Amino acid sequence: MENYNLKNKSIEKTEAGKKVTVYEAFWYFVIFSILGLIIETIFCYVRNGIIESRKGLLWGPFCPIYGVGGVALILFLEKYKDNDFKIFVYGGLIGGIIEYVISFLLEALYGSRFWDYSQFPFNLNGRICITYTIYWAILSLILMKIIKPSTAKAIKIIPKRVGKIAGIILTIFLVVDAIITVWATAVYKNRALDIYYNREPAEKADNILTDIEENYFTNVRMYETFPKLRVRDESGNDLFVSDILKEAGKL
Repeated sequence: MENYNLKNKSIEKTEAGKKVTVYEAFWYFVIFSILGLIIETIFCYVRNGIIESRKGLLWGPFCPIYGVGGVALILFLEKYKDNDFKIFVYGGLIGGIIEYVISFLLEALYGSRFWDYSQFPFNLNGRICITYTIYWAILSLILMKIIKPSTAKAIKIIPKRVGKIAGIILTIFLVVDAIITVWATAVYKNRALDIYYNREPAEKADNILTDIEENYFTNVRMYETFPKLRVRDESGNDLFVSDILKEAGKL
């Protein structure tokens, strides 16, 4: 009986100390990116009464901040999975840090902010605020107690070979998606700035790239995908791209 107990303890210790593999982290990222989009869409509907796109990429049902946040939270909180208080406190702190860093990186990449909490009390540079930090804390509890265990089981159901092949294909797709998104948003914002400053758009060669920009990255398509996209003027003020285009009758 003593040997059996020792064996069980050894197994439990091994399971508790098991690290998340790159394969598992990737599928957590994909699943949480999709779940995050669903959560954001529902939250927007409950708060504003409208269904509005909360996508982070031009193609596919992905909100990558939740994918990155979910993976980071699992990596940091796994050792505290039996302590709800620590999950709540550390989850809120880590979530806030992740949101701040991603906000900074997105602004550096796109030249504008995707969200701004300046109107919320106790905000830090408009990138994070106490309200959403509490949301991250609550979400961390739900993640570690409900979503992560269920997701881990779902990932194990996928045959490893199928999962790896699908993972490679999806990785390529997401990389291309991210590149196209950066390109599309740059075109969309430059259009708005040209209108805002009443300047003539730069002349472009008549080729397939110009054709894509004019006929695929249309104002309507971009607005429907990124309705809250902002652009920064020369004075450093953040303006909604959609407001500029609507005022000019271009949307």
